[in-house]
Amino acid sequence: MTTTHFTRMLALLLCAGGLTQTRAQSKKLLGYADSTAALQLQLEARFDKQLSSQHIGETIKALSSRPHHIGSAGGKAVAEEILQRFKSYGWDAEIVTYQVLFPTPKERLVELTGPTTYKALLKEPALKEDATSGQEGQLPTYNAWSADGDVTGELVYVNYGLPEDYEYLERTGVNVKGKIVIAKYGHSWRGSKPKVAQEHGAAGCIIYSDPKDDGYYNGDVYPKGAFKNEYGVQRGSVMDIVIYPGDPLTPNVGATPSAQRLDRLQAPNLLKIPVLPISYHDAAPLLKALEGPVAPEEWRGALPFTYHIGGGGKAKVHLKLSFDWQIRPCYDVIAKLIGSELPDQWVIRGNHHDAWVNGASDPISGLAALLEEAKAIGELHKQGYQPRRTLVYCAWDGEEPGLIGSTEWVEDHAAELKEKAVVYINSDNNGRGFLGASGSHALETLVNEVTRDITDPQTKVSILARRQASDVLKAATPKLKKEKLAKQGIAIGAMGSGSDYSSFLQHLGVPSLDYGFGGEDAGGEYHSIYDSYDDYVRFKDPGFNYGVALSQTAGHTALRVANAVRLPFDFRKLYETVNGYVNELTELTSNLRESTTIENQLIREDKYQLTADTAKHLLPPAAKAAVPFIDFAPLQNALVALDTVTLALSAKNNLTGAAFNKALYQAEQQLLNDKGLPSRSWYKHTLYAPGFYTGYGVKTIPGVREAIEQRRWTEAQEQIGFAADAINRLSAYLKAAAGL
Repeated sequence: MTTTHFTRMLALLLCAGGLTQTRAQSKKLLGYADSTAALQLQLEARFDKQLSSQHIGETIKALSSRPHHIGSAGGKAVAEEILQRFKSYGWDAEIVTYQVLFPTPKERLVELTGPTTYKALLKEPALKEDATSGQEGQLPTYNAWSADGDVTGELVYVNYGLPEDYEYLERTGVNVKGKIVIAKYGHSWRGSKPKVAQEHGAAGCIIYSDPKDDGYYNGDVYPKGAFKNEYGVQRGSVMDIVIYPGDPLTPNVGATPSAQRLDRLQAPNLLKIPVLPISYHDAAPLLKALEGPVAPEEWRGALPFTYHIGGGGKAKVHLKLSFDWQIRPCYDVIAKLIGSELPDQWVIRGNHHDAWVNGASDPISGLAALLEEAKAIGELHKQGYQPRRTLVYCAWDGEEPGLIGSTEWVEDHAAELKEKAVVYINSDNNGRGFLGASGSHALETLVNEVTRDITDPQTKVSILARRQASDVLKAATPKLKKEKLAKQGIAIGAMGSGSDYSSFLQHLGVPSLDYGFGGEDAGGEYHSIYDSYDDYVRFKDPGFNYGVALSQTAGHTALRVANAVRLPFDFRKLYETVNGYVNELTELTSNLRESTTIENQLIREDKYQLTADTAKHLLPPAAKAAVPFIDFAPLQNALVALDTVTLALSAKNNLTGAAFNKALYQAEQQLLNDKGLPSRSWYKHTLYAPGFYTGYGVKTIPGVREAIEQRRWTEAQEQIGFAADAINRLSAYLKAAAGL
């Protein structure tokens, strides 16, 4: 079908639906001529009319009505229900099954053995106010991918378990080697806490949610309010996904029945020590038993006693864990609507379907929005609409234990996706509040144009305007507030990890976006039995209106990319963003050099305790090596070339065609480094990766940034070269594609 035929068909469809072409005639859309832009906006308005907040609520209730973790009967039933829904909407759909490792607990024991005794409950009670909280089939409270272990040792409190917390412990003279540490959830991804503990020689790790971060300090607890009650526990994966996500036994290949598998004990992303999450009810007796130095103010939580670090040898804990380590089926649901003109260019949309327990918020709120989009597009299709490009809608299994379903599908179809995947659009949990958007920065203009045209259900301004207002209010200084207010649109965030976009962007270089709403839906249900429909309808999105907003945001994006004559990539935004990253790196290096000089001078002059830390029990920090000269010229020169070519490319608005569009969406692949990042070759993107110690949190230009932060100066200079090479490849590629 030609572009002219596509436009004529779309116009006829809109007229048949009784719509005029008066809406937003003057609005410009990247990748569209004025006439086709008006028709596209008409199509999106027709799509919106098919969305129902009531139906989204019904979907959330239905799909969260039972526990449905990976490998469970409930998980299979949910996958089959999703499959039937896609088929009823008119999509060609199938379940793709992988065979993956997923451990569940056989034995869990935490007990205080001295100076007093206490045996942890390790149980969340059913509540009469929560209809699904007492169901059979719930996974117990645990951290998937903990090692088996039976250890007894002295207990040490390590705050949030960050590397800098262990530096503080060293200055107090407390060594955690051979001991069991207890850390608070928060300030880093949960898997980083036992990872750092293991690096420091700890024999085991316990993680708890302190009520100051996640409990009564913030508001009334569930079921009276939204916040974590004393028995609530955050389950979750502690797989070291910053090494690689997915099935730990089949890195880089799909976990098909015939795939070669690693020995589990040799898998580099699995822990060697036992780790378990507990409630603050169970944590209180352990923490109260600690002696030793009083914890510094910033370490103290909200439990009603003085927080001590331990180290005196009196508080001892017995931790015993064992798991079944079974291979289980992982059910991905893949649905397609074949493009009329460019069937081999794929616009992919995804959200996971597995949950730790019932998962009304995480992930069903996002999945319900995705299914509502599929229903609406299916209805348009039945009325004659066909997208120019193929739409691929996916419901992933196994996201919670480590992005398993999406990673295995991506690894299994890597060559095809590098050829065909135009964009991957992700969502996860969703609630009332403000738009969150992150992704490939060449898509930033598209995000701003899409969100400009969607009305926030609460304030009735656009979701873009509401988000921009929030950014202004949160800015730290008047100068920053003015800059945010003057900015045209919003800056989208960079992608770290923690959801199913990771394999697409950071392994294959597929341009990606992640959407979700939140900020007015705070609570403590995360990964607990209380992540239920009853909780969601009271505290998360009572009218399910932000479910509709998510359907509109992701659905408009998918339709706009699918129908564009010229794909809506704006590489000027990418240049501006990367230029900012490089400026941050030069400033980081300069600040580190200056602070190192000052701190070393204080140590030499024996003034450190007086000026920086008056705690008498602390040793001064050790002097650090001076920061050497780091040559950023290769990166800065590469940016000059990218500046030139992206300016020229943005002026060539007449370039279209299948080959040119393919060059646009494959451009992101030029930013990959085949060698990958240091110590984690699976991650190949030179601009975005999860931080080695932050997990979910992103590190931009990660090879360079983390080498500087960790004072590996030779590596930093080498990684500057790799990043500069990637940017130069992108510039040359765009120049050739545009015939500049």
